[in-house]
Formats: sequence, structure tokens, C-alpha cells
Amino acid sequence: MEKILRFPKDFLWGSSTSAYQVEGGINNCDWSKFKDAGAACDHYNRYEEDFDLLKKLNQNSFRLSIEWSRVEPKEGEFDEKEIEHYKKVLLALKERGIVPFVTLYHWTVPLWFKEKGGWLNSISPCYFERYVQKVMENLGGLANFWITINEPFIYSSHSYFKGEWPPHEKSFLKTKKVIKKLTEAHKRTYRVIHQFNKEAKVSIAKSNMFFDATDNKLINRFLARIANYFWNEYFLNSIRKELDFIGLNYYFHVKIRFKRGKPGKWFNQEKEGELTDMGWEIYPEGIYHTLKGLKKYNLPIYITENGVADARDRFRRGFIRDHLCWLHKAIDEGVDVRGYFHWSLIDNFEWDKGFEKRFGLVEIDYNALERKPRPSAYYYAQICKDNSLICG
Repeated sequence: MEKILRFPKDFLWGSSTSAYQVEGGINNCDWSKFKDAGAACDHYNRYEEDFDLLKKLNQNSFRLSIEWSRVEPKEGEFDEKEIEHYKKVLLALKERGIVPFVTLYHWTVPLWFKEKGGWLNSISPCYFERYVQKVMENLGGLANFWITINEPFIYSSHSYFKGEWPPHEKSFLKTKKVIKKLTEAHKRTYRVIHQFNKEAKVSIAKSNMFFDATDNKLINRFLARIANYFWNEYFLNSIRKELDFIGLNYYFHVKIRFKRGKPGKWFNQEKEGELTDMGWEIYPEGIYHTLKGLKKYNLPIYITENGVADARDRFRRGFIRDHLCWLHKAIDEGVDVRGYFHWSLIDNFEWDKGFEKRFGLVEIDYNALERKPRPSAYYYAQICKDNSLICG
């Protein structure tokens, strides 16, 4: 039976991007020397066009990031022209009545920072603090929602444990050290942001997974609890006193099934049902369980990322509907969710996957750089307008 689910008053509806993935023209960061995004979507020059699309699609909020390598291209030297650019970007959002969520670090670092050892440098949090202080001095009054770090565990695991992303390290000890430095960096910049903006709300964007003890056996429930603690809770617990809200990125459902052999086999990724173009399982119920797990923090929660790689737009409408239905169930059960940001507004450079994977509500023609909203974008636009959706 179908029913209309209404969301809380002043709920924020939006979408997300990150600078390196959409702006184009960033050539002095670590990723540009590994996998160059080139012109990307040219959002750097077309941001007003993209923000007009936001308004057309009835979104009232937008998550973006500031590119550190643009703001501080050389150690201790700040580019006032680039700072002015980001000021214009934030003012353009304000003029359209769109609430910005600003990410200060979304995985790319300036080359000078990389050459100093990156996050393994003993004073790396101090370098990051200096950059954030400069940003806040100039832009701090233009946004009230600030995200210091995007997905610290995803970044550290891919870059320092698996070695797939810059700086291509493969070391558990280095991974642990980087996590410690990112923790310190957040704590330092939390204080800086509040010094410049007393109204600021500060968090990280944390990628949490639903660890599912598939057959409910005691050993699987125990392993799921351990995995949940280390992946979902450890970092949040470390910065608990320096959080004004929780930014949740939800994509993954991981089945736990103990098998003899290496521990890696316990985290079983048997695929069931529909798969995204990334080969990821679509499991909307997981967002409900993940949100319920965050309730104990007694903080407002914003879904800062949730999306699907779907070039042909086969799944996105249902993906949005089903995830929001489960999200609403969490709200009904007392979880303080205040906003939802779909990943992504536009197709973008999907890191080591390049431009092949299409996450955008809006399709990008990379030859002409034309923007074309997909049918699912208009479906989401109606939800944003109505502040409600039909489930069932």
C-alpha cells in the first residue's frame, strides 16, 4: 500500500561535488600527477550555470569543496585570486538561496605538501590548520556548515594500506599514523573554524557501512560488531567532542560470514539483486541500519553522500526512492536526520576510474561540456519541492 512520507520542516535537499572531480584545471596537486582530470566538467568556469540547475531542480543546499592546491599553491604562499574565486562561488549560492556545505579537504593535497611527506609528516596537521585559517579569514562568514575531512578511512586505506591512490603506500603502520594525523587535523581546524564563525557547525564526512551478520550466528554477530566498531565508530569516537553534527556517506553493505582461512574472506561481498556500474550492490535498507547506529551520538545527521553509478539511468530513480523511504523510517524512530545530499549533481571524474562511471543527476557531454538533467533528476526535484515522497 502506497503512503506519503513527509520530511521535517526545513529539511535540506541537495547534491554533492568535490573540486578535483568537477572543476578542471587543477594541475599542482598529487592526483594531477597520477591521473589528470584535465578540464573535468569545467565547473570552475561554469559554476553559475550549475547553480542555476540546482535551482531548477528545486535543491536548497549544495556540498562543494575548496581545492587546497589552488588556495596555497606554494608553501605559505596564498593565491588571493583563487580565494576571491571561491568567495564568488559562495556568494553565487547565497544569491540563489542555496545553503552551502563546504568541504576543506577532499583527498587532494598540494605538491609541496606531498613532497614534505604528506600526512606522514609529523607537523602535517599544522600545515592544514594554516590553510584552514586563511580560508576562514576570507570566507568564514559565507557558510555555516563546514566539513573538515572527507572519508578519512576510505582515503587512508586506499592511499596508505592498499596503495591504489597517491602516494601509493602499502603499510599498516603508515595507515595508522595517517589516521592519527587526520584526527589531529580535524581537532585543530574545528577550533579554528569556531574562532572565525561562532555560528559554524563543523563535522567530517564519514563513510559508514552496514556490516550484516547474514545468518545471525554468534561468531558472525561478533565479527560484525568488531568491524562496525573499527570502521564506523573508531574515528567518530576519537573526535566526539569536536563534532557539531555527523556527515554520513552511505554506499556499502558488507555481509559477514566466518570462513576458515584468511580474515579477508569473512567480509563476504556476494552480490545479490541489482548492481551499479561500479559493481556495487544496491541495498537501501543499509542506510536505515547505519543511521540507527549513529543515534547514540545524539547529534544532528546529514547524509552528505549517497548515490549510484548508472550511466543509463536505469536504477537512480528507484535508488533515491528506496533509500529515502528507509531514511524516513530512521527519522520516525527518533534519528535526527536533517538533510540529504545525492552524489552527485553532475557526472564527474571518478578518481582512478576516470570519466567512465556516471554518478550525476545531470549528464555531462565531455566533448561539448553540455549539461542535461536525467529523468531521475526531475523525480528527485519533485521530492525536493514537495518535501515528501510516495513509498510502498
